[in-house]
Amino acid sequence: MNKADCFHLGYVAKLHGFKGEVSLFLDVTNPEDYETLDAVFIEINGQLSPFFVESFKLKNKGFAAVKFEGVNTENDARIILRKNLFLPAQILPKLTGTQFYDHEVVGFTVVDVNYGVVGKLESIIDLQVNPLIQIMNGTKEVLIPLMDGIVTELDRKKKTMTIQAPAGLIELYIG
Repeated sequence: MNKADCFHLGYVAKLHGFKGEVSLFLDVTNPEDYETLDAVFIEINGQLSPFFVESFKLKNKGFAAVKFEGVNTENDARIILRKNLFLPAQILPKLTGTQFYDHEVVGFTVVDVNYGVVGKLESIIDLQVNPLIQIMNGTKEVLIPLMDGIVTELDRKKKTMTIQAPAGLIELYIG
């Protein structure tokens, strides 16, 4: 599996017991959507390797206790500790309108309805209380709160995101 064809699901956070079980952190909006996973790809030495799920128990705050097939000891589990988890992007349902997956909009040109072109979307900073759109305008970083109604249009073909930022916010960053 090629990493470019995948999305980042989370990472192996810590050991969970002594029989190879680990705690995963699922860095997604709805961790419960992944309770029926049968496999994930774990990045080891720059390569994605499939790991098959033997048991999966969702905990709280995005954590899950997971047992993978073939990972039967604490030493086996240490090999995958703090490694990134990936899933094929094709398993995600297609979103329409202004709904998007965070990874999908990286690199889009962000245009504000009042200001004009703001810059390139660097990432979505997924803070639980206040998620942010991180935009780079040359060497200047612009952070826009990702609240309902901020994104007014999303053109996947042209790779543009149109926003309506709070008045004066962009000028605070760019001047």
